Amino acid sequence: MYARQNLRKQSMFVLVLALGFAAATVWCPQALAQLPTKFTNAAANAKVKNILLVHGAWGDGSGFETVIPLLQAEGFNVVSVQIPLTSFADDVATTQRALDLEDGPVLLVGHSYGGAVISQVGTDPKVVGLVYLAALAPDIGESTSSLLGSVPPTPLFSQLSEDAYGFLKVSTTGYLQDFAEGVPFVKAKVFAATQEPTSVTSLGGVATAAAWHSMPSWYLVTEGDRAVSTDLQIFMAKRANASMYEIPSCHLVMILHPDVVDAVITLAAMGIKL
Repeated sequence: MYARQNLRKQSMFVLVLALGFAAATVWCPQALAQLPTKFTNAAANAKVKNILLVHGAWGDGSGFETVIPLLQAEGFNVVSVQIPLTSFADDVATTQRALDLEDGPVLLVGHSYGGAVISQVGTDPKVVGLVYLAALAPDIGESTSSLLGSVPPTPLFSQLSEDAYGFLKVSTTGYLQDFAEGVPFVKAKVFAATQEPTSVTSLGGVATAAAWHSMPSWYLVTEGDRAVSTDLQIFMAKRANASMYEIPSCHLVMILHPDVVDAVITLAAMGIKL
């Protein structure tokens, strides 16, 4: 625990120096909540101005609705990709098309299953960094399903049902208790009602590339996650040699803690990696 707290202090110290502030603060959720107000015109000092957000299973691009305005206010060009969740190949192709439209270097950000997508697409020459938010980061030959199956199942997976076409859906109870716990009840119910059923072929798609082997990476670990095991997240973050930050949160960290997600993405855009 001491080592992790010390790492957070070092991380914040580097960040404060980079932004020209006089003193460092401890890397913790309370301090992070204050960071966005200090990130005015951050894009002007960043190594990359274009940020491509890729959502995960049982969601869509609107899951970043509270993060996007924060990044835009800092001067970044932000696109939230709407992947179809019909197959891994389809999801990768959709993200690649969005990437092709960007002019200049791009930072890829993936939440949950979206991490598998950015790991595949991230070998594109335009990409300069990867940010994983409670995300899957498969190696070549692995898939989201194989990674999830490598650890004891989390509570969410007892709440899935598969239809006749091979698409999985989360029960309303599962969404509220195991996916979006802590999110305001009315908003969480809307997310549950509008979730995008996800194909088993998306989750089972085998990676043929793993951009994190050669690409600078950042990873926000959600402690106590009931969808993607925290232990699995830490394993993947360490394997990718990512700058790793931890916060107690449900799986939908960008909804529950948009300020923290904004801070980590901004760190990545500025190239601050410990």
